[in-house]
Order: sequence, then C-alpha cells, then structure tokens
Amino acid sequence: MTCTRCNHQDCKRFGYFGKTRVQRWRCQSCSATFCEPHTKLTRDTMAANPDAAERALHCLLEGCSIRSTERLTGLNRNTIMRLLLVAGERSNRLMDARMRNLSPRYLQVDEIWTYVGKKRRNVRSGDSPELGDQWIYVAIDAETKLVPSFRIGKRVRPDTWAFLWDLHKRLANRVQLTTDGLNHYTVTVPECFGTDVDFAQLTKMFGDYGQFDTPEARYSPPRISGVISKVRQGDPDPDHISTSFVERQNLTMRMAMRRFTRLTNAFSKKLSHLKAAVALHFAYYNFCRVHSSLRVTPAMEAGIADHVWSIQELLHSA
Repeated sequence: MTCTRCNHQDCKRFGYFGKTRVQRWRCQSCSATFCEPHTKLTRDTMAANPDAAERALHCLLEGCSIRSTERLTGLNRNTIMRLLLVAGERSNRLMDARMRNLSPRYLQVDEIWTYVGKKRRNVRSGDSPELGDQWIYVAIDAETKLVPSFRIGKRVRPDTWAFLWDLHKRLANRVQLTTDGLNHYTVTVPECFGTDVDFAQLTKMFGDYGQFDTPEARYSPPRISGVISKVRQGDPDPDHISTSFVERQNLTMRMAMRRFTRLTNAFSKKLSHLKAAVALHFAYYNFCRVHSSLRVTPAMEAGIADHVWSIQELLHSA
C-alpha cells in the first residue's frame, strides 16, 4: 500500500476504521494513517461497508426483520433503516424512469392490506394521518410478470384514481385490464383509460365453512364458494379474465417483506419506511430476481433490460 501523504510504499496494517471494517494503514516513514481505497454502496449517503450493506439489503429482501438483519450483518439497526430509506428512494426513481412506453397485453390489478403503527380500530382522532390501515395497489403483466406500477394509500377513490392514472401513463398500447370487485374501479377505470381498455372485474365469493368448526381452523383461509366475472367495458378475452398472477404477487410480498407478515410485531412503524421497503421490493423483483417460470427477470422478459442486475447496479443506476 502506498502512503497518500509521502507516497512511501512501506506501510503496515493498522486495524480497521470504526464499525465499517475498512482496512486502515500506517506509513512507516511519516507515521500517517489512512484507509485503503473503497467505494460506498450509496456513494455520499451511507458510510457502511459496501459488502455489509449489500448483505443487509439481501436480508431485508428475503424476509428478514430489522433486528435479525442486525444480528446477521453486524450493522446497527439505525444504519440498516437509513440504508433502507436511501435504497427505497433510488428504487422509486429507477421505477419511475424505466417503466415507460410499456406494451403489455393483459394486466391484472389488486390491493393488499397492511397497517402502519396501529390498526384502524385503534386510531384516535389526534393521531397522525399516516397511522392506520394502508393498501398497496399493484398491477402486474400476466405474460412477462412485470410490475409496472404500484401505489401505497388508503382504499378510497382518490388513491384508486391516482394509481390507475399513473398506470395508464406508462402504457403505449391498448390493454385488457382485470381487477377485483372493488367498486371504485367501475368509475375510475373509464375516467383514466377512456375507451382505450378492455375492462373486466372478477369477484370471488368466500364462505366461512370450516373456519369455526375447531380452534385450529380459525386462521385457515376461507373456501371459495363462487366466482363472478363481469365485463365492464370493451371486449375482453374470457380466457384472460383472471387475477391469479397478481394474487400470487401478493403472496410474494408477504413472504419477501417481513413487515407484511401477519400476527407479528414486525409491522411498519413509519409510513416512509413502508414506502421504501415496497419500492425496493418491486425494483429488485423486476430487475434482479430471476423468475422461476420465466428463467429470466421480468424486466428482461419485457425487453427493458438485457441482463440480471446486481443490487449495487440497481442502486447506482437511479
């Protein structure tokens, strides 16, 4: 190692720099101490070791909690949460820039429930408006499995309209759109897409048979007693009126993000961290994670990427 002050080459290892574990050196000529050249994973924002930071993000993306990630990587939990916020911001910018002029044929839309801080029944009049139930609107391409758009908000008409309008602006052609039975879609889809959409709604009827027979069956999913398909606009293909892929994406979210796991204390305490985690999840899912049925990433299948991205490439490309 060459000294950065006197350019002398007789330098010896001199421990590590703080908790980042960056190698420190000491010059035997001028006694100056310095660190070996290194790059930060998030450039000027995060001082953690790039390898440790990347491992931390991998842990979060595979369903680990903040504290378990702290135990696995050795990083402080506050550093991990700051890293999550930085990664979420850059993932948002990447998704917004890359998801343009898309040409899917069949889109499926659904919402998944979670909450911030406390559930709706425990929210008081003086609490922050960020607390309580939150819904993540998700759209997925049934063929390429690409997620072109998502939105976090309440299950109300303004948020539904904002999500569909953002989705419409990212498309370059007419699509067939299938949603669940939420009544907001019957008004907001024509408002956002106009006549340039083939729109159908799929409503599943659930029964409570078997759920209350035994205490063990209390948390079992209800059985589907019927499915109602309604064409709302245009001429959708009956064979592609389905929400199976987007519902499978909901399962992927619950398995890959610890804060979506039910009946735990791993729920989000701040809305900003929830938004960062969801943005990072979808950016990683689109560009870095190889889909098991496609054998490539959704972005490669959709033609907006030509290789599997790494996490560092994901964060530095925004």
